[in-house]
Amino acid sequence: MKGAVDATSAVIRNQLFGGLKMTRITIIGLNYAPERSGNAPYTTHLAKNLAAAGHSVSVVTGFPHYPEWQRQEGYDGWQQTESRDGVKIKRLRHYIPRKPTGFRRILLELTFGLRVVTARWDRPDVIVLVSPALISTGLAALRARLSWKRTPCLIWVQDLYSRGVVETKMAAGPFARLAIRLESAILGSADGVVAIHERFRTYITDTLDISGRDVRVIRNWTHLPPAPATGQQDLREKLGWKADETIVLHAGNMGKKQGLENVIAAARLAEAGKSTVRFVLMGDGNQRPALERAAEGIGTISFVDSLPDAEFQTALTAADVLLVNELPGVKEMSVPSKLTSYFNAGVPVLAATDPSSVTAEEIASAAAGVRVDADNPAALVAAAEALGSDESFSRELGENGLRFRQLTLSEATAMAQYDEFIHSFIPAGRLKPAHFILSHIWGAK
Repeated sequence: MKGAVDATSAVIRNQLFGGLKMTRITIIGLNYAPERSGNAPYTTHLAKNLAAAGHSVSVVTGFPHYPEWQRQEGYDGWQQTESRDGVKIKRLRHYIPRKPTGFRRILLELTFGLRVVTARWDRPDVIVLVSPALISTGLAALRARLSWKRTPCLIWVQDLYSRGVVETKMAAGPFARLAIRLESAILGSADGVVAIHERFRTYITDTLDISGRDVRVIRNWTHLPPAPATGQQDLREKLGWKADETIVLHAGNMGKKQGLENVIAAARLAEAGKSTVRFVLMGDGNQRPALERAAEGIGTISFVDSLPDAEFQTALTAADVLLVNELPGVKEMSVPSKLTSYFNAGVPVLAATDPSSVTAEEIASAAAGVRVDADNPAALVAAAEALGSDESFSRELGENGLRFRQLTLSEATAMAQYDEFIHSFIPAGRLKPAHFILSHIWGAK
């Protein structure tokens, strides 16, 4: 498996980046390896591949804490430095909320942002900021604008902050409008913006009023090597998954926007109806304790802790159905990062989501799964049973997802696009003025 990863790096280095001038690149983002979910894998692979291409890459990040919402063992003190895969990593201690409510998340981003603006950045030629976290991104962008060197600054949008606070019901009315103004000001201050989906780009240009010439769509890629061909039966036995059960696996964060109470309700219906469907929630998150309490006594649902990378991939391929579940109303804020891993597994996807959501559009584009309405547990059970009983259809969906992963979610293609976009600003002829953020917040452009 390591050989496959090394081979991919070699292809990127030798075929796509050969002959390009070395650039000093600093990537600033809250999450990074060894975190394995959310945007951390993408930030990690971008840094690693740019370093493999011969660039000098440094990362300023936080202490690993997601999705458990507690600092991982071995990360202590005020600051730590290390090197991984040719990348220089500076880790800054920040506040980590045990229960990440709205205000506590703001405090997390603020403390990380304040650490970032006072840290050394190794005098980069270009800065890449990862959003979320938006507040720390804004502080870092402001520092970049006010620095004497006036370094080109790109913002990589993994989630839409202002849509998120509305769709998860964290804010409404004037607070929602303030979030839009804040996100518009921060993204508008950047010399370039990377959106991970065309729907994101439309929102950024139309609602946030960012010039289309500054926004580039570069899709998130599948960061995993090819799925393992063996070991599925052994892992099913290890996890207690029976041969006659249809295993519906949700892998990843268990947070508010996932709305996993719907899955608990579906498991209860499955048990009452003596269904062969078993729902499995694998991973961690701030909602997991409450979900476990709600699932007590239900025999058709189980919880699995996060698995090492090799076992994680085997678990995806060992399941019969891979589940995306979203809170009703979640439409524009994010593209679930788990989808790239799901498509890589070659297993059919079942999505409980709004019909107009980005998730629904992505699965339809890949022809890799079926959709039911969010917060409809009966429909979720029925769709899982149908997929479990139709081996031919399920195989077709899985093969479609794998083909979509190979043609559309290529890591090599994404890395070449990032390298080209970064170099388009060196020397930067499209720099925004240093006063942009402050003037934009107050309504002047």
